Amino acid sequence: MNNTELGLIPYEQGVYALESGYGRPHLAAIHLIVDEGRVAVVDTANNASLPRVQSALAALGLTAACVDYVVLTHIHLDHAGGAGAYMQAFDNARLVVHPRGARHMAEPSKLWAGVVAVYGESRARDFYGELIPVPAERIIEAGHGTCLQLGNREMLCLDLPGHAKHHLGLVDRKGGGIFTGDTFGLSYRELDLQVGDELKQFVFPTTTPVQFDPAAMHASIDLLLSFDLPYMFLTHFSRVHDVKRLGADLHRLLDAHVALVEAVEGSGQVRQEQLVAGLNELLLAEAKRYCWTVPEAQLLEIFALDIELNAQGLAFWLDNR
Repeated sequence: MNNTELGLIPYEQGVYALESGYGRPHLAAIHLIVDEGRVAVVDTANNASLPRVQSALAALGLTAACVDYVVLTHIHLDHAGGAGAYMQAFDNARLVVHPRGARHMAEPSKLWAGVVAVYGESRARDFYGELIPVPAERIIEAGHGTCLQLGNREMLCLDLPGHAKHHLGLVDRKGGGIFTGDTFGLSYRELDLQVGDELKQFVFPTTTPVQFDPAAMHASIDLLLSFDLPYMFLTHFSRVHDVKRLGADLHRLLDAHVALVEAVEGSGQVRQEQLVAGLNELLLAEAKRYCWTVPEAQLLEIFALDIELNAQGLAFWLDNR
């Protein structure tokens, strides 16, 4: 099976993106960092993604014993749902997670309850299956400034609140970028535009419940940009360049999200519907600004769940700020 069939995208300096199989194609990436035969897996999607990672490792001539780290950017289950299964499969690995998320990996009942509150029991089980606890002694609580050694490369952990209080970034100077989880937004490949020799990419913030904090997110975006690296590696979906422009767009769109929720009247389902409508208008305005070629109906379908969750996150923030 070749890289295309595996959904494996090779970048420079031993960095790979892997199609997780979670949801639709090109929705959620799992990243592999390989150095001197040692491997770090960044984010895990759900339990069903594990065979894809195992196949990718085999295609690269690597085994389960080569995996030193499974790194979670945060513990939302589209990023961490498969963590327990991965740790069972990779006996030598340590789980790297923000200190605020570590206890939920060791005992995931509260995490599961929060997911059920957002998605409902049936939908949550369809998405993620069973959450498997990770033994506490195999967990590295990675605070801001924690360094991880992988082969001959050193990677730096960052505290990146805003999307969630338990959000971690991973700076990989050798790979030229930072693994940002959701802090640097969403960048779906359907939006890419080829303009002459230049590939233009685009971002949209993700303000999902329940810990969205716009001021903290602005600060985290600025921290990411301060490293002046050419790439950001997003879970949704993988590597982006021209990061200064994208960072400026994120700041602008984040302010627009906040202005929208502050202007909406009403509460409950009425407010949610108003927020969804307003965010759809914001998305379509962004499409017009940059002349995206995706048909309007398809664009709204691609972002439907993101818009719904963004609206929930905005409402929660407004009620609890």
